[in-house]
Amino acid sequence: MDTAIDLVNAVNDKFWYLIIVLLVGLGLYFSIRSRFVQVRLLREMFRVITDKPADLADGRPGISSFRAFAISAASRVGTGNIAGVAIAISVGGPGAVFWMWAMAIVGGATAFVESTLGQLYKIRDRDSFRGGPAYYMQYGLGKRWMGALFAVVITITYGFVFVAVQSNSIADAVDTSVGGSSDTVNVIVGVVVAALTGAVIFGGVRRISSVSQVVVPVVAGIYLLLGLIVVLMNLGRVPEMLTLIVENAFGIQEIVGGGIGAAIMQGVRRGLFSNEAGMGSAPNAGATASISHPAKQGLVQSLGVYFDTLLVCTTTAFIILLANPDYGTESGASLTQVALAEHLGDWTIHFLTVALFFLAFTSVIGNYYYGESNIGFLTPSKGALQGFRVLVVLCAFGGAVGSLPLIWSLADLSMGVMATINLFAIAPLSVLAFRLMRHYTDQRRRGLDPVFNRSEMPDIRGIQVWDDTPSSAERAITDRPPTAAMEG
Repeated sequence: MDTAIDLVNAVNDKFWYLIIVLLVGLGLYFSIRSRFVQVRLLREMFRVITDKPADLADGRPGISSFRAFAISAASRVGTGNIAGVAIAISVGGPGAVFWMWAMAIVGGATAFVESTLGQLYKIRDRDSFRGGPAYYMQYGLGKRWMGALFAVVITITYGFVFVAVQSNSIADAVDTSVGGSSDTVNVIVGVVVAALTGAVIFGGVRRISSVSQVVVPVVAGIYLLLGLIVVLMNLGRVPEMLTLIVENAFGIQEIVGGGIGAAIMQGVRRGLFSNEAGMGSAPNAGATASISHPAKQGLVQSLGVYFDTLLVCTTTAFIILLANPDYGTESGASLTQVALAEHLGDWTIHFLTVALFFLAFTSVIGNYYYGESNIGFLTPSKGALQGFRVLVVLCAFGGAVGSLPLIWSLADLSMGVMATINLFAIAPLSVLAFRLMRHYTDQRRRGLDPVFNRSEMPDIRGIQVWDDTPSSAERAITDRPPTAAMEG
């Protein structure tokens, strides 16, 4: 087991330098080209997320921006926010938090680009739409082989590895709650998670979004409230904590071995696992929305990055850092549980176990959908989909009884491969996302609710839908007048 962990870590240590260069370089490029759309249109993001969905061709209402956001949030808000942040801090030190923040802000532009492209190149599905990187690789780049490669990688990453990560973190939290590691407890957790996963994933995307849009906001809201209470209880220590984060981020004060390099590496890795900006996962969820303009979902998914990292991950970081944790050992959810108990009492250990269960379980559901969407890209075979579902259930069980370090190392490797393929695809296609952004903001300046029809950009090849929306001049906006933020 140790040999396998060492081998995977050795590959990750080299491979992730390339990924960091791609993530930061392209994120900055997208930010500059879009005039920092992730900041400039922040108010518009909140307006768009409440849009009502357009009707489908059969007259039924489609999936709204919020429900598509809930699917991606189900994947984003989970163990990455609680266990992943804990690992980043324990291994990379407090400075890892700073680099998570930086990647979230830069990654907001990347999230806008990939999710706008996911909407542009979506296709019609049985009960909604389907899309994502595999589809814009095929229809936008004309490279089906690249789309097929990505579809295989995301299916393995999300359907198998990330499902195992979520299940593993649930088991880790339950172990802490019952007072120590137990193989029997892990087996029981694995059976329960596998059984519940099987019960839900055979219900389709509408059941997935229905479950996640109820559970995630409630549980995340309670967790954020507890985090706020912890911060208020330790308000006098917050400036000292923020200073420690910044000093450690730039190597001024070294807390763990590896210094600034460890902080950057852990911050970027755990940040990407948590907010997924650039990984190519969120466009699969965003493409399901039935909306009037592709840029709308790009804005909504950018907001998701902020919600995930700047709110939920920051809450975990503050809970841990205000408890004076031990550094240098790889600790997951148990570190967050112990820190929260130090602030608010032992009862929070059990609360966090319950919270992590729900957050991780909804992540399993969201992760499954990403795999399902890409299985559909690879083959229409119902047998292949059924086989995939069985393997997902088995991974949900296997993750609970597996090794924490090995499972997280495999997650780092697989998501790194996935992000690399996606970033190479969206780099040349990003010009289309910027055209759509200008098309969107031009309409907002004229007081219109932006809509897009592919006849308005006939030079863009490969668009499969977007031929049944009205003219962009036909829908007047009724909720709010245009603002200066729309200029450009």
